[in-house]
Amino acid sequence: MKYHADEERYNRMKYHRCGKSGLKLPAVSLGLWHNFGTMDDFETMRQMCFTAFDLGITHFDLANNYGPLPGSAETNFGKILKEDLGSYRDEMIISTKAGYDMWEGPYGSGGSRKYLLASLDQSLQRMGLEYVDIFYHHCVDPETPVEESMMALDAAVKQGKALYAGISNYDLEHAMQAMEILKELKCPFVINQIRYSILDRWIENDGLKTFANKSGCGLIAFSPLAQGLLSDRYLHGIPEDSRIRKSGRFLKESAVTKERLEQLEALNEVAKERGQTLAQMALSWVLRDGDVTSVLIGASKPEQIRENVKIVEKTEFSEEELRRIDELSKAVTK
Repeated sequence: MKYHADEERYNRMKYHRCGKSGLKLPAVSLGLWHNFGTMDDFETMRQMCFTAFDLGITHFDLANNYGPLPGSAETNFGKILKEDLGSYRDEMIISTKAGYDMWEGPYGSGGSRKYLLASLDQSLQRMGLEYVDIFYHHCVDPETPVEESMMALDAAVKQGKALYAGISNYDLEHAMQAMEILKELKCPFVINQIRYSILDRWIENDGLKTFANKSGCGLIAFSPLAQGLLSDRYLHGIPEDSRIRKSGRFLKESAVTKERLEQLEALNEVAKERGQTLAQMALSWVLRDGDVTSVLIGASKPEQIRENVKIVEKTEFSEEELRRIDELSKAVTK
């Protein structure tokens, strides 16, 4: 049956201006980092995309190496676009990235003009698109001048293959360099995608969060649930079907200590008092002060997206709630 988007979708989401640009992003965006790969169920992917769009999530975030296998998330999403969502293309923000390892040899990773522009061409082909809305450099490459990487993003925009430029995983020092270069090039730079959560507040300590607010740079937060720690999945130990058990690549079993579990339980009590799940509170907290434009969620089933979108009406916190969360976030340093 042909998909038709819910007519009430834009009444279910809030949209925030991305920095000082004219672009608006939904408060909640869908990331395709996990569960859109070669071994995942395609029908579940379709239903997650439909559910997200029906709830007003217009932003779908990808990267060249998302899968596994690398490239498979873009291929699967491209198939969904072709078969179901293509007629809504102008209502969607589609982003992709290049920076981490993608193919073998000296031109398959990093920040060179060679790699970034070749990767974007491949991404567009996999998704069946003429352009993406945002093209990111995925990470700082210490072996490539920031200027070269930014000039590659500028070239992608001027070639019509991207509407906006973005950076990801850039700390304050490199973000300032990138913004200055793109400003001189008159390239529409709009956003820095960064890791941020109650348990990972490095952008506050680095000064990046304050800088972004003052300079008009949008921020979009990934891993807002700290790889699942800030959910009910780990409140009573490590479940057998958890990400730790499956791979342990990004979240190690050693991270789930007795002290960590006590911290999570205390945070969960704050969430209950707010009438939220721990995951919902963690997402709301990222959006609490307006500095972060959008929060990226991942999902393995449509129900998770429905639950997470409920946060859009509850991102305000009392001073007492923020004080308690601050104290608890600092309780475990490792």
